[in-house]
Amino acid sequence: MITLAVDCMGGDHGPDVTLVACRQFLASHPDVRLLLVGPTERLQGLVHERAQHVHASEVVTMDDPVEVALRRKKDSSMRVAITQVKEGQAQAAVSAGNTGALMAIARYVLKTLDGIDRPAIASQIPNARGGATTVLDLGANVDSSAEHLLQFAVMGSALVSVLNDDLQPSVGLLNIGEEAIKGSEMIKRAGELLRAAGAAGDLNFIGNVEGNDIFKGTADIVVCDGFVGNVALKAIEGLASMIGVFMKEEFSRNLLTKVAAALAWPVLSALKRRMDHRRYNGAALLGLRGLVFKSHGSADVLAFEQALSRAYDAARNNLLERVRARVAHAAPLLAVAGAATPVPGTVSAPL
Repeated sequence: MITLAVDCMGGDHGPDVTLVACRQFLASHPDVRLLLVGPTERLQGLVHERAQHVHASEVVTMDDPVEVALRRKKDSSMRVAITQVKEGQAQAAVSAGNTGALMAIARYVLKTLDGIDRPAIASQIPNARGGATTVLDLGANVDSSAEHLLQFAVMGSALVSVLNDDLQPSVGLLNIGEEAIKGSEMIKRAGELLRAAGAAGDLNFIGNVEGNDIFKGTADIVVCDGFVGNVALKAIEGLASMIGVFMKEEFSRNLLTKVAAALAWPVLSALKRRMDHRRYNGAALLGLRGLVFKSHGSADVLAFEQALSRAYDAARNNLLERVRARVAHAAPLLAVAGAATPVPGTVSAPL
Protein backbone atom coordinates (compact mmCIF):
# COMPACT_ATOMS: atom_id res chain seq x y z
CA MET A 1 0.00 0.00 0.00
CA ILE A 2 1.14 3.53 -0.83
CA THR A 3 0.22 6.03 1.89
CA LEU A 4 -0.19 9.72 1.10
CA ALA A 5 -0.68 12.49 3.67
CA VAL A 6 -3.09 15.12 2.34
CA ASP A 7 -3.33 18.66 3.64
CA CYS A 8 -7.09 18.90 3.21
CA MET A 9 -7.27 22.55 4.27
CA GLY A 10 -4.80 24.07 1.82
CA GLY A 11 -5.62 26.09 -1.27
CA ASP A 12 -8.48 28.37 -2.20
CA HIS A 13 -11.24 25.79 -1.71
CA GLY A 14 -10.09 23.49 1.11
CA PRO A 15 -12.20 20.39 1.86
CA ASP A 16 -14.79 21.30 -0.78
CA VAL A 17 -12.23 20.23 -3.38
CA THR A 18 -9.69 18.08 -1.55
CA LEU A 19 -12.15 15.62 -0.01
CA VAL A 20 -13.99 15.06 -3.29
CA ALA A 21 -10.69 14.52 -5.10
CA CYS A 22 -9.53 12.11 -2.38
CA ARG A 23 -12.74 10.10 -2.65
CA GLN A 24 -12.34 9.75 -6.41
CA PHE A 25 -8.66 8.90 -6.06
CA LEU A 26 -9.37 6.13 -3.56
CA ALA A 27 -11.95 4.65 -5.92
CA SER A 28 -9.44 4.42 -8.76
CA HIS A 29 -6.41 3.33 -6.69
CA PRO A 30 -7.10 0.25 -4.55
CA ASP A 31 -3.48 0.15 -3.36
CA VAL A 32 -3.61 3.60 -1.71
CA ARG A 33 -4.21 4.76 1.86
CA LEU A 34 -4.81 8.42 2.61
CA LEU A 35 -4.13 10.34 5.79
CA LEU A 36 -6.59 13.23 5.70
CA VAL A 37 -5.12 16.08 7.74
CA GLY A 38 -7.13 18.96 9.17
CA PRO A 39 -9.63 19.79 11.91
CA THR A 40 -11.45 16.50 12.42
CA GLU A 41 -14.89 18.11 12.31
CA ARG A 42 -14.11 19.44 8.79
CA LEU A 43 -13.15 16.00 7.47
CA GLN A 44 -16.38 14.12 8.14
CA GLY A 45 -17.37 14.45 4.50
CA LEU A 46 -15.10 11.53 3.66
CA VAL A 47 -15.33 8.30 5.61
CA HIS A 48 -13.55 5.37 3.95
CA GLU A 49 -11.85 2.19 5.10
CA ARG A 50 -8.60 3.35 3.49
CA ALA A 51 -8.80 6.92 4.76
CA GLN A 52 -7.73 7.99 8.25
CA HIS A 53 -8.44 11.38 9.79
CA VAL A 54 -5.41 13.08 11.37
CA HIS A 55 -6.33 16.07 13.48
CA ALA A 56 -4.64 19.45 13.03
CA SER A 57 -6.05 22.47 14.84
CA GLU A 58 -4.62 25.25 12.65
CA VAL A 59 -4.66 26.22 8.97
CA VAL A 60 -2.02 28.08 6.97
CA THR A 61 -3.87 30.61 4.82
CA MET A 62 -2.76 31.71 1.37
CA ASP A 63 -1.92 35.14 2.83
CA ASP A 64 0.07 34.01 5.86
CA PRO A 65 3.68 35.21 5.92
CA VAL A 66 6.25 32.42 6.00
CA GLU A 67 7.28 33.41 9.53
CA VAL A 68 3.72 32.97 10.81
CA ALA A 69 3.30 29.60 9.10
CA LEU A 70 6.64 28.30 10.31
CA ARG A 71 6.94 29.70 13.82
CA ARG A 72 3.41 30.28 15.09
CA LYS A 73 1.19 27.70 13.44
CA LYS A 74 2.99 24.58 14.59
CA ASP A 75 -0.18 22.47 14.48
CA SER A 76 -1.24 23.48 11.00
CA SER A 77 -2.63 20.88 8.59
CA MET A 78 0.30 21.63 6.28
CA ARG A 79 2.92 20.96 8.92
CA VAL A 80 1.17 17.89 10.34
CA ALA A 81 0.91 16.39 6.84
CA ILE A 82 4.64 16.87 6.23
CA THR A 83 5.43 15.47 9.67
CA GLN A 84 3.65 12.25 8.65
CA VAL A 85 6.32 11.84 5.99
CA LYS A 86 9.15 12.56 8.41
CA GLU A 87 7.83 10.00 10.89
CA GLY A 88 7.39 7.32 8.23
CA GLN A 89 3.61 7.27 8.42
CA ALA A 90 3.31 8.35 4.77
CA GLN A 91 5.55 8.14 1.72
CA ALA A 92 4.55 11.55 0.38
CA ALA A 93 2.59 14.66 1.35
CA VAL A 94 0.34 16.75 -0.91
CA SER A 95 -0.80 20.33 -0.29
CA ALA A 96 -2.42 23.12 -2.29
CA GLY A 97 -1.41 25.67 0.34
CA ASN A 98 0.80 28.74 0.38
CA THR A 99 3.91 27.97 -1.72
CA GLY A 100 6.41 29.86 0.38
CA ALA A 101 5.07 28.38 3.60
CA LEU A 102 5.05 24.86 2.18
CA MET A 103 8.66 25.11 1.06
CA ALA A 104 9.81 26.63 4.35
CA ILE A 105 7.98 24.09 6.51
CA ALA A 106 9.05 21.14 4.35
CA ARG A 107 12.65 22.26 4.46
CA TYR A 108 12.53 22.82 8.22
CA VAL A 109 10.82 19.51 9.03
CA LEU A 110 12.44 17.20 6.49
CA LYS A 111 15.82 18.91 5.89
CA THR A 112 17.69 18.76 2.59
CA LEU A 113 19.58 15.82 1.15
CA ASP A 114 23.35 15.69 1.58
CA GLY A 115 24.92 17.63 -1.28
CA ILE A 116 21.86 19.80 -1.90
CA ASP A 117 21.76 23.40 -0.67
CA ARG A 118 18.35 24.44 -1.93
CA PRO A 119 15.24 22.47 -2.81
CA ALA A 120 13.60 23.25 -6.14
CA ILE A 121 10.04 23.14 -7.45
CA ALA A 122 9.67 21.04 -10.59
CA SER A 123 6.60 20.60 -12.76
CA GLN A 124 5.66 19.56 -16.27
CA ILE A 125 4.59 21.81 -19.14
CA PRO A 126 2.95 20.33 -22.25
CA ASN A 127 5.01 20.38 -25.44
CA ALA A 128 4.47 19.94 -29.17
CA ARG A 129 5.70 16.33 -29.11
CA GLY A 130 2.62 15.24 -27.23
CA GLY A 131 4.49 14.86 -23.95
CA ALA A 132 5.69 17.36 -21.39
CA THR A 133 8.85 19.27 -20.58
CA THR A 134 9.91 19.28 -16.93
CA VAL A 135 10.99 22.74 -15.80
CA LEU A 136 12.74 23.67 -12.56
CA ASP A 137 13.03 25.80 -10.51
CA LEU A 138 9.49 27.22 -10.68
CA GLY A 139 9.68 29.54 -7.72
CA ALA A 140 11.39 28.09 -4.66
CA ASN A 141 14.44 30.33 -5.14
CA VAL A 142 14.42 33.81 -6.62
CA ASP A 143 18.20 34.00 -6.75
CA SER A 144 20.17 30.89 -7.67
CA SER A 145 23.86 30.39 -8.26
CA ALA A 146 25.39 28.35 -11.06
CA GLU A 147 26.06 25.60 -8.55
CA HIS A 148 22.39 25.52 -7.59
CA LEU A 149 21.38 25.11 -11.23
CA LEU A 150 23.69 22.09 -11.41
CA GLN A 151 21.94 20.62 -8.38
CA PHE A 152 18.55 21.29 -9.97
CA ALA A 153 19.63 19.48 -13.13
CA VAL A 154 20.76 16.42 -11.19
CA MET A 155 17.49 16.27 -9.22
CA GLY A 156 15.37 16.94 -12.31
CA SER A 157 17.05 14.04 -14.10
CA ALA A 158 16.00 11.73 -11.30
CA LEU A 159 12.41 12.99 -11.46
CA VAL A 160 12.11 12.54 -15.23
CA SER A 161 13.71 9.11 -15.05
CA VAL A 162 10.68 8.16 -12.92
CA LEU A 163 8.07 10.00 -14.99
CA ASN A 164 9.31 8.84 -18.40
CA ASP A 165 11.14 5.64 -17.50
CA ASP A 166 14.24 7.11 -19.14
CA LEU A 167 17.59 6.71 -17.42
CA GLN A 168 19.25 9.47 -19.48
CA PRO A 169 16.75 12.30 -19.98
CA SER A 170 18.12 15.31 -21.84
CA VAL A 171 18.83 18.54 -19.95
CA GLY A 172 18.85 22.05 -21.36
CA LEU A 173 19.87 25.31 -19.68
CA LEU A 174 17.39 28.16 -20.25
CA ASN A 175 19.21 31.11 -21.79
CA ILE A 176 18.71 34.02 -24.20
CA GLY A 177 20.43 32.07 -26.98
CA GLU A 178 21.86 28.67 -27.78
CA GLU A 179 25.46 29.87 -27.99
CA ALA A 180 27.65 29.18 -24.96
CA ILE A 181 28.98 32.75 -24.97
CA LYS A 182 25.52 34.24 -24.35
CA GLY A 183 23.84 34.98 -21.05
CA SER A 184 24.89 36.38 -17.70
CA GLU A 185 28.11 35.35 -15.99
CA MET A 186 26.07 33.07 -13.71
CA ILE A 187 24.47 31.32 -16.69
CA LYS A 188 27.82 30.92 -18.43
CA ARG A 189 29.27 29.38 -15.27
CA ALA A 190 26.25 27.08 -15.00
CA GLY A 191 26.82 25.97 -18.58
CA GLU A 192 30.42 25.07 -17.74
CA LEU A 193 29.33 23.01 -14.75
CA LEU A 194 26.60 21.25 -16.71
CA ARG A 195 28.99 20.41 -19.55
CA ALA A 196 31.41 18.98 -16.99
CA ALA A 197 28.58 16.92 -15.51
CA GLY A 198 27.74 15.66 -18.98
CA ALA A 199 31.36 14.67 -19.61
CA ALA A 200 31.41 12.83 -16.28
CA GLY A 201 28.26 10.87 -17.15
CA ASP A 202 26.15 12.52 -14.47
CA LEU A 203 23.81 14.26 -16.93
CA ASN A 204 22.73 14.14 -20.55
CA PHE A 205 23.32 17.85 -21.12
CA ILE A 206 22.46 19.13 -24.62
CA GLY A 207 23.41 22.79 -24.11
CA ASN A 208 21.52 26.06 -23.92
CA VAL A 209 17.86 26.26 -24.89
CA GLU A 210 15.50 29.19 -25.33
CA GLY A 211 11.98 29.80 -24.03
CA ASN A 212 10.28 28.41 -27.13
CA ASP A 213 12.17 25.14 -26.67
CA ILE A 214 9.99 24.42 -23.63
CA PHE A 215 7.02 24.10 -25.99
CA LYS A 216 9.00 22.35 -28.70
CA GLY A 217 10.15 19.62 -26.33
CA THR A 218 13.77 20.16 -27.35
CA ALA A 219 14.93 18.88 -23.96
CA ASP A 220 13.22 16.63 -21.43
CA ILE A 221 14.32 18.98 -18.65
CA VAL A 222 14.84 22.74 -18.70
CA VAL A 223 16.77 24.29 -15.82
CA CYS A 224 16.45 27.92 -14.71
CA ASP A 225 16.31 30.02 -11.57
CA GLY A 226 13.03 30.33 -9.70
CA PHE A 227 12.25 33.89 -10.75
CA VAL A 228 12.47 33.11 -14.45
CA GLY A 229 10.72 29.76 -14.01
CA ASN A 230 7.76 31.21 -12.14
CA VAL A 231 7.27 33.97 -14.72
CA ALA A 232 7.35 31.37 -17.52
CA LEU A 233 4.82 29.21 -15.70
CA LYS A 234 2.37 32.08 -15.24
CA ALA A 235 2.73 33.09 -18.88
CA ILE A 236 1.96 29.55 -20.03
CA GLU A 237 -1.09 29.30 -17.77
CA GLY A 238 -2.24 32.65 -19.15
CA LEU A 239 -1.92 31.35 -22.70
CA ALA A 240 -4.11 28.36 -21.88
CA SER A 241 -6.75 30.66 -20.39
CA MET A 242 -6.61 32.93 -23.43
CA ILE A 243 -7.41 30.01 -25.74
CA GLY A 244 -10.56 29.29 -23.73
CA VAL A 245 -11.62 32.95 -23.82
CA PHE A 246 -11.01 33.12 -27.57
CA MET A 247 -13.16 30.05 -28.21
CA LYS A 248 -16.00 31.50 -26.18
CA GLU A 249 -15.84 34.95 -27.77
CA GLU A 250 -15.80 33.67 -31.34
CA PHE A 251 -19.12 31.93 -30.79
CA SER A 252 -20.67 35.20 -29.61
CA ARG A 253 -19.81 37.21 -32.72
CA ASN A 254 -21.53 37.33 -36.12
CA LEU A 255 -22.68 34.36 -38.18
CA LEU A 256 -19.47 34.14 -40.22
CA THR A 257 -17.18 33.92 -37.19
CA LYS A 258 -19.54 31.41 -35.60
CA VAL A 259 -19.26 29.16 -38.65
CA ALA A 260 -15.47 29.54 -38.75
CA ALA A 261 -15.22 28.84 -35.03
CA ALA A 262 -17.41 25.76 -35.39
CA LEU A 263 -15.17 24.38 -38.14
CA ALA A 264 -12.04 25.03 -36.06
CA TRP A 265 -13.62 23.79 -32.83
CA PRO A 266 -12.07 20.25 -32.83
CA VAL A 267 -8.57 21.65 -33.30
CA LEU A 268 -9.06 24.41 -30.74
CA SER A 269 -10.56 21.96 -28.24
CA ALA A 270 -7.59 19.61 -28.63
CA LEU A 271 -5.18 22.52 -28.14
CA LYS A 272 -7.07 23.74 -25.10
CA ARG A 273 -7.00 20.26 -23.58
CA ARG A 274 -3.27 19.86 -24.20
CA MET A 275 -2.57 23.28 -22.67
CA ASP A 276 -4.84 22.63 -19.67
CA HIS A 277 -2.51 23.07 -16.69
CA ARG A 278 -4.89 21.02 -14.53
CA ARG A 279 -3.74 17.86 -16.32
CA TYR A 280 -0.16 18.59 -15.28
CA ASN A 281 -0.91 19.72 -11.73
CA GLY A 282 1.38 18.51 -8.97
CA ALA A 283 4.84 20.05 -8.65
CA ALA A 284 7.55 18.12 -6.83
CA LEU A 285 9.63 19.79 -4.13
CA LEU A 286 12.97 18.18 -4.93
CA GLY A 287 16.02 17.99 -2.70
CA LEU A 288 14.29 17.14 0.57
CA ARG A 289 14.60 14.00 2.69
CA GLY A 290 11.01 13.16 1.90
CA LEU A 291 8.49 13.57 -0.90
CA VAL A 292 6.28 16.67 -0.95
CA PHE A 293 4.03 17.73 -3.82
CA LYS A 294 2.53 21.17 -4.40
CA SER A 295 -0.86 21.59 -6.03
CA HIS A 296 -2.09 24.84 -7.53
CA GLY A 297 -3.86 26.87 -4.89
CA SER A 298 -6.85 27.32 -7.22
CA ALA A 299 -7.00 23.62 -8.11
CA ASP A 300 -10.40 22.09 -8.78
CA VAL A 301 -11.20 18.43 -8.19
CA LEU A 302 -9.62 17.27 -11.46
CA ALA A 303 -6.42 19.20 -10.80
CA PHE A 304 -6.05 18.11 -7.18
CA GLU A 305 -6.64 14.49 -8.10
CA GLN A 306 -3.83 14.86 -10.64
CA ALA A 307 -1.53 16.14 -7.87
CA LEU A 308 -2.38 13.04 -5.84
CA SER A 309 -1.46 10.93 -8.87
CA ARG A 310 1.93 12.64 -9.15
CA ALA A 311 2.69 11.91 -5.51
CA TYR A 312 1.49 8.33 -5.88
CA ASP A 313 3.68 7.69 -8.94
CA ALA A 314 6.70 9.22 -7.21
CA ALA A 315 6.27 7.07 -4.12
CA ARG A 316 5.55 3.90 -6.08
CA ASN A 317 8.65 4.39 -8.23
CA ASN A 318 11.00 5.30 -5.34
CA LEU A 319 11.67 8.85 -6.51
CA LEU A 320 13.38 9.79 -3.26
CA GLU A 321 15.94 7.01 -3.56
CA ARG A 322 16.54 7.84 -7.20
CA VAL A 323 17.22 11.46 -6.35
CA ARG A 324 19.49 10.37 -3.53
CA ALA A 325 21.38 8.02 -5.85
CA ARG A 326 21.80 10.67 -8.56
CA VAL A 327 23.08 13.19 -6.05
CA ALA A 328 25.49 10.64 -4.56
CA HIS A 329 26.83 9.78 -8.02
CA ALA A 330 27.39 13.45 -8.80
CA ALA A 331 28.79 14.20 -5.33
CA PRO A 332 32.42 14.68 -6.46
CA LEU A 333 31.39 17.23 -9.07
CA LEU A 334 28.96 18.96 -6.70
CA ALA A 335 31.71 19.21 -4.10
CA VAL A 336 34.18 20.68 -6.58
CA ALA A 337 31.55 23.19 -7.71
CA GLY A 338 31.41 24.44 -4.12
CA ALA A 339 27.74 25.36 -3.85
CA ALA A 340 27.10 28.62 -2.01
CA THR A 341 25.59 28.83 1.45
CA PRO A 342 21.82 28.98 0.95
CA VAL A 343 19.97 32.21 1.47
CA PRO A 344 16.22 31.55 1.72
CA GLY A 345 14.22 33.13 -1.07
CA THR A 346 10.69 32.48 -2.26
CA VAL A 347 8.31 34.10 -4.65
CA SER A 348 5.36 35.89 -3.13
CA ALA A 349 2.81 34.65 -5.65
CA PRO A 350 1.65 31.09 -4.95
CA LEU A 351 1.73 28.44 -7.64
